[in-house]
Amino acid sequence: MTVKDRQLPDSHGYFGQYGGKFVPETLMSALDELEQAYLDAQADPEFQQQFQKLCREYIGRPTPLYPAQQLSAKIGGATILLKREDLAHTGAHKINNALGQGLLAKRMGKTRIIAETGAGQHGVAAATVCAMLNLQCIVYMGEEDVQRQSSNVFRMKLLGAEVRPVSSGSRTLKDAINETIRDWVTNIHNTYYLLGSVVGPHPYPMIVRDFQSIIGEETKEQVMTMYNRLPNYLVACVGGGSNAIGLFHPFFHEKSVKFIGVEAAGRGLETALHAASLVAGRSGVLHGTKSHLLQDKSGQIQTTHSIAPGLDYPGVGPEHSYYKETGRATYVGVTDAQALEGFRLLCETEGIIPALEPAHAIYYAAELAADLPQDQLIAINLSGRGDKDLDIVAEAMGMNL
Repeated sequence: MTVKDRQLPDSHGYFGQYGGKFVPETLMSALDELEQAYLDAQADPEFQQQFQKLCREYIGRPTPLYPAQQLSAKIGGATILLKREDLAHTGAHKINNALGQGLLAKRMGKTRIIAETGAGQHGVAAATVCAMLNLQCIVYMGEEDVQRQSSNVFRMKLLGAEVRPVSSGSRTLKDAINETIRDWVTNIHNTYYLLGSVVGPHPYPMIVRDFQSIIGEETKEQVMTMYNRLPNYLVACVGGGSNAIGLFHPFFHEKSVKFIGVEAAGRGLETALHAASLVAGRSGVLHGTKSHLLQDKSGQIQTTHSIAPGLDYPGVGPEHSYYKETGRATYVGVTDAQALEGFRLLCETEGIIPALEPAHAIYYAAELAADLPQDQLIAINLSGRGDKDLDIVAEAMGMNL
């Protein structure tokens, strides 16, 4: 994704009415420095070549686009394709952005990296890249997520990162981001905040999107090679929204391709226990950006719930809010129980254990495919593998590992 290809955000970081920089004055100069450094890096062929080389040799890109024949046959409708981000190094799409920003931090002369994580995959990706680039890494993680994702906490520590549990608020991703921002304000001279999703103040939603757009760029090339045409639907789960934007954005001007973002409906949209910011939220400001949020009548951020730790966030990236407002994408909710059905379905039909986050997308895409003719193509971003979630799934199924 080069500067000349970019349509949005505008120079102030807005996607329509969403986005911007709502931060303390102490962070404005750091954000300006980051934006200029990023634009310089994007215009530097040497930086681009280094990123692409490590994508191939370190991450293992391009990841395959896999026709899920058994899954498609069982459903009996459209043909389902899986973009296998679960096969990338560390087991999820998060490594694409972590690598790009790690190289950017090194270019800027920053020696201390801080990051937030929910499901743990971004924390693992950040720790991985910092080990490879010889950078100090500190990861903030809500105490509840530390318990739910203990295997990823261990992986981060093995990779040399310091994991700092966060006990405030709901003790999940929102609170981890709060603590990471506090750290950044305090240590701004030598610290780079390696943000993991398309949220936060400008230029983060743009930077993360651009590094994750490698997913959609590869998908477009692969589906054209395989079928000599574009897919009819793109389906991806949405928490903060980086894996979905990474898939969607390179197809933005392909109006024949429909985008469907799948949010966590938790225990039901009619309850307070969900994380469907776009389906059930309204406009507001959180973590330095304007987008759709889950908030009460007084504007207080509501507690969220999802069986998938990576979807358990009360906001969403501003570009998704723009897609919703303009009708470019449709957003739907899938419950915990339905996500578990999607999880089991992919395991049993394709021998692939997905993360709980994309299991939401698998369930919805299966329902969608059943009502479509076989010549329709649905590409799902299989954004991560399910090793990290086995304890959660076993507990939900009444089993004891």
